[in-house]
Amino acid sequence: MSNQSTPCFFPMNNVIQNYAWGSKTSIHELFGIENSQEEPQAEIWMGAHPNGCSEVQFNGNNLLLSQLIDNDKAAFLSLETAEKFGQLPYLFKVLAAASALSIQVHPSKEMAEQGFAKEELQGIPLKAAHRNYKDPNHKPELVFALTDYQAMNGFRNFDSIISLFKQANIEALEQLVAEFASNVTSVGLRSFFTKLLSLEGDEKALAVAQLMAFAEKNSDSTLYSLILKLEKQYPGDIGLFAPLMLNIITLKPGEAMYLDALTPHAYIEGTGLEIMANSDNVLRAGLTPKHMDVEELVGCTLFQEKPEGTLLLKPQELEGAQHYAIPVPDFNFSVYTASEDRLIEVTSAEILLPIDEALVVKHESGESITIEKGQSVFIPAYTKSYTLSCAGRVARAYN
Repeated sequence: MSNQSTPCFFPMNNVIQNYAWGSKTSIHELFGIENSQEEPQAEIWMGAHPNGCSEVQFNGNNLLLSQLIDNDKAAFLSLETAEKFGQLPYLFKVLAAASALSIQVHPSKEMAEQGFAKEELQGIPLKAAHRNYKDPNHKPELVFALTDYQAMNGFRNFDSIISLFKQANIEALEQLVAEFASNVTSVGLRSFFTKLLSLEGDEKALAVAQLMAFAEKNSDSTLYSLILKLEKQYPGDIGLFAPLMLNIITLKPGEAMYLDALTPHAYIEGTGLEIMANSDNVLRAGLTPKHMDVEELVGCTLFQEKPEGTLLLKPQELEGAQHYAIPVPDFNFSVYTASEDRLIEVTSAEILLPIDEALVVKHESGESITIEKGQSVFIPAYTKSYTLSCAGRVARAYN
């Protein structure tokens, strides 16, 4: 594709998803984006996902980013990315949670391909409430905190899980806890987790009631005050036991965390940037009124400890930039600070988002564009290189 006839920079008009758990104020406070209807602004989607595709302008017309890319995938994505993925392989978001999202697990690539194919054969509509697989892709994620960002990520130390359940002394779960304590292994945790999530009716109600009674008596504890807060959002939900099983972490602004496939996690509160493989596959494990397929969830969960010391993802610091090592080819993520004509080499399609101040991007052809904070710009692979100038931080999504 000719650089002379086609722009190097495409300002993006992005979809804001108004999910019920979203914050009504955070995106406005951080980026000045209006919310005159006072709706929950949960996520800004930057990318080409069909459930919320960004728009760009091309030849004077508004165009979906996916349509722009389809004009010449090799030019816009790079030949390698076009051949490997066939689409923009990542979705970039601002995520602003005022209340907790569901506890969830994302399948591996192989599991997603198999699960999607199976449900297609069964003829389950893509938007059916009981559909597990929306696409044949995995969904590894990175989250970068813009505010204090509380989350759960990965199973606690097995002995710690047993100790917390024994301290809570929930009679309705006595047998389950004893069984796990007699088999402190991945197999034991799998059985415990499966049976706990499968509780129904009076048995489930009694277990949750006993948990909440213990939480009320221990409300000065950080752990149990969290459970009490979650109970106000999801009363009677089996996911209220999750904080006893999963690591709880609060990222400070500027800290990041990677979420592996097959690992249970939940975002509780806060605003951050999130980048993930271009997928919408979610298997839920509680804190949700939506469909839970316990059997499929358990089949897509890795029952292993995630040590607390491994939760944070430390970047490589280089010349005022932070580069995060991502163990999948779908996306990369970097944050640049205080840049003046910083030269960036382009090998794939990129999205830039200025976090604190306006961003100026220039190309050697003379093309230049200014992007306000909280807005974003799509940069095709054929751009080859550009310079960026910004007094604050700029997040860069690429692959």
